Amino acid sequence: MTNPLLESHVLPPFSAIEASHVEPAVSQIINESRTYLQNLLANLSRPSWEALVAPLEEQGDKLDQAWAPVSHLNAVRNNDDLRQAYNASIALLTEYGTELSQNEQLYKAYQQLADSEEYKKLSQAQKQAVDNALRDFRLGGVALSDEKKKRYGEIQQRLSELSTQFSNHVLDSTQAWFKHFENASDLAGLPDSALAQAAQTAQKKSLDGYVITLDFPSYYAVAMYADNRELRKEIYTAYVTRASNNSQKVNVDGKVEFTNEFSNTEIIAETLALRHELAQLLGFNNYAERSLATKMAQSTHQVLEFLQELAKKSKPYAQQDYTELKNFAASKGCADLQAWDTTYYSEKLRVEKYSISQEELRPYFPAEKVISGMFDVVSRLFGIQVRHLSDFDSYHPDVRFFEIYKDGAHVASFYLDLFARENKRGGAWMADARVRRNTTKGLQLPVAFLTCNFTPPVGDTPSLLTHDEVTTLFHEFGHGIHHMLTQIDVAAVSGINGVAWDAVELPSQFMENWCWEPEAIPLISGHYQTGESLPQSLLDKLLAAKNFQSGLQMLRQIEFSLFDFRLHAEYDPKNPHTAQEVLHQVRREVAVVQPPEFNLFENSFSHIFAGGYAAGYYSYKWAEVLSADAFSRFEEEGIFNSATGESFLREILQQGGSKTPMELFTNFRGREPSIDALLRHSGIEVHSNFIEEDAV
Repeated sequence: MTNPLLESHVLPPFSAIEASHVEPAVSQIINESRTYLQNLLANLSRPSWEALVAPLEEQGDKLDQAWAPVSHLNAVRNNDDLRQAYNASIALLTEYGTELSQNEQLYKAYQQLADSEEYKKLSQAQKQAVDNALRDFRLGGVALSDEKKKRYGEIQQRLSELSTQFSNHVLDSTQAWFKHFENASDLAGLPDSALAQAAQTAQKKSLDGYVITLDFPSYYAVAMYADNRELRKEIYTAYVTRASNNSQKVNVDGKVEFTNEFSNTEIIAETLALRHELAQLLGFNNYAERSLATKMAQSTHQVLEFLQELAKKSKPYAQQDYTELKNFAASKGCADLQAWDTTYYSEKLRVEKYSISQEELRPYFPAEKVISGMFDVVSRLFGIQVRHLSDFDSYHPDVRFFEIYKDGAHVASFYLDLFARENKRGGAWMADARVRRNTTKGLQLPVAFLTCNFTPPVGDTPSLLTHDEVTTLFHEFGHGIHHMLTQIDVAAVSGINGVAWDAVELPSQFMENWCWEPEAIPLISGHYQTGESLPQSLLDKLLAAKNFQSGLQMLRQIEFSLFDFRLHAEYDPKNPHTAQEVLHQVRREVAVVQPPEFNLFENSFSHIFAGGYAAGYYSYKWAEVLSADAFSRFEEEGIFNSATGESFLREILQQGGSKTPMELFTNFRGREPSIDALLRHSGIEVHSNFIEEDAV
């Protein structure tokens, strides 16, 4: 019986992959890799790139190409059999990864290469790959005693299990709740697009009427538009208690009951304890220090100072925003503004203040027009062409496939999976399916997965995006072109690989800027019925409303960042504070909006407990400084200036992780970054150049 995961493919053979293939394939490749490494080291007389690194990269790529489609399917087409196979394989991969990082003979071979004359002759990308490998050996515990190595491996294995459990609990608790309505009048205030989606969801559940869920498009529509305050409170409560001891689910009788079966509370506590122990095993004071070992920021003090400075500058604006919102709500009869009211009244305030709503914009942003316009934008900026292919092996009818060309040559490909559905993880992300690298058979081209959770088409009405969703799509495509337009042929530093985590958001946040530019709006907008691009009157209102509640939004991200960083930097194993205690402390210090006590946001904060952002969520704000400052050059030279676009392509996108982020940024911008552009873009007055020398 053949196993498609053991065969060589240019693209994943999705239609042939079954859950039963996963663990046997992963186990076989790992065992082959162990034997391969053992033989390579036994016959290695003098470490060189060709004799050591290149063959290991080749062998590692076999495992990557088997695992990438499995990991992706687990996120976008989850089921019990696949989840079980995924979990079993993650355990094998974690064990193997720890084994590699603690292989002293392999470490010494890399060190010998780094100390040799040949190292001086390597390309910059090759040198960076060797340097990163040596760093990762040390972070992987290669210098530990046998007893500590064993403990390190146990911790890594358990952390991997906890991360997977956390993610599963969030997905399961999100899908466990729904609410059924027989009449549209019960959902008064919801726009037609949201009602149509609720009706389609009901049909999928074989119910008449309408169904709302905790999938974000459905939840957010109710939070923003439902006139029924009790309904807003009900869905808000269900949403913010997901994966907690008070998670809600609908039982077989259609009644809501409380459950702790999806709770992440104990998972969070154990995760924090193990991360701290792991950091101390490696000689760090805390996990925040361990996190920064692979990042652009140089110290925990620097990160905290950066966030506190941003909070100081933002808080007065956030207070103004919230006072305005409370006064507005009171004028509409809501004198006691609560958490489940803020989104609702914020949207009404936006409409009254700027005569524009997200729903009013939807018809002008059909997904197809936004996609084609986005491709036009990157074509003008970077001289690339994106072509759609209809004949490819897919895993769902919604998925599309594209190829990217530059100067007539095929340089990359990507899958685009836009719409929310059952058994698909929430949020939006980019993941690599293949990495660009040199092989014995020639150049391997990069392939990416781009995934979102937008409202799907309903009947004859196409998928219509809010402007917020448009920026999300541009954000993820920014990650995608960072991975796909690389010219680095060394896997370890090609594309997004080897890029410092607090700089990896630079291209994604950078691309969002074109969603606001008057020159770009006609490219990405076109009424789904008339084809008319966004009228000047609506564009003026959109731009006027750009910084609506920007102080609140800025402070919210700083709150999350400080919570994450302090949670890891200040952890005390003798007196561990719960995540909720730390979050409340941070909110008392920086927040102007205090959520209710039952809000357990941290229990579904997948970024830091299941998504690689532990003690690194600050990266979004850190990289936003870089992206805003990088975009300011386009503001100075023209947002479609092809020479400036070529410079960004050459100095940032094509370089991958081959050089430090600061070197790449200064090569593009001609100087180190300043905080000024970020504050200006956010409508916040600039009083200092704090970042310029001190923080980024």
